Amino acid sequence: MELVDLINALPGAVAQGLFWGIMAIGVYITYKVLDVADLTVDGTMCTGGAVCAVMMIAGHNVWVSMACAVAAGALAGLFTGIFHVTLGIPAILAGILSQLGLYSINLKIIGKANEALPSHVYDVLVAIKYNKNVPITENTIFIVAIFTIVIIALLYWFFGTSLGCSIRATGSNQNMSRAQGINTKFNTVLGLMISNGLVALSSALYTQYQGFTDINMGRGAIVIGLAAVIIGGVVFERIFKNFALRLLSVSLGAVIYYIVLQIVIWMGFDTDLLKLLSAIVVALFLAFPYIKKEYLPVLFSIKKRIAIRKNNKAALSAKGGAK
Repeated sequence: MELVDLINALPGAVAQGLFWGIMAIGVYITYKVLDVADLTVDGTMCTGGAVCAVMMIAGHNVWVSMACAVAAGALAGLFTGIFHVTLGIPAILAGILSQLGLYSINLKIIGKANEALPSHVYDVLVAIKYNKNVPITENTIFIVAIFTIVIIALLYWFFGTSLGCSIRATGSNQNMSRAQGINTKFNTVLGLMISNGLVALSSALYTQYQGFTDINMGRGAIVIGLAAVIIGGVVFERIFKNFALRLLSVSLGAVIYYIVLQIVIWMGFDTDLLKLLSAIVVALFLAFPYIKKEYLPVLFSIKKRIAIRKNNKAALSAKGGAK
């Protein structure tokens, strides 16, 4: 394949990265802020798109359809939270239960395995055909970038309020938060609702972009979300210290992830192995902090010893030559 093919494909990769970046921000809230492993997102990533598509096909406005999609995602997060904090089910199992239940619910919402939402029939906000050669106000990348900035701004404001700070405190130390009179159960449920609401919003936008919703569109979403969070953290951790910038780094991490995938595909990588590649990338980035802490000092120590031995040998050789 020629380089021009890669260049032509990059706008699509950036657009996909921005869509999934919104989803990854939702994953960041549970994974980093709440310190909860939530697997509901694999189901919610389909729920948002399914609700949005069905609402628009029924004749509703795109904004109303997306609002309903967000509400449906938040409701899914609510049930996960109830399973976890009320019934005492571990968070990861609660997410799996919700994800499992959502598969059937999503199938009922769509009515079949997939449903088309063609951009030439329905008044969608974003579409693949709007990636290039359109006015900037209609450009998909521009519109999703605006969505991302607004979401980051709202989350930055919210997590600066007393309620938002209490959610962050809950994720940092639940025992201490409870000792300070913070309702950690409520905060956990609210955090899960916000997270899954964002995932559903991402799904609603992505469904409009690709022109259809599919029952399996959320499969593996948690892997992509974690990849974006970890890549963004590793690449930008030294320069992005502010909370808003950390959220931005998550979105940029998703963009980097999709650009790398596009480059790999352009190089002729077997597309059947993309999920395996994604798993390996996530594993490497997840392991990077541990490797940096445990193995790099040992490696540098070995290199230092080797260098000292070489210097000692060189010094002895020089002394022998002088004699």
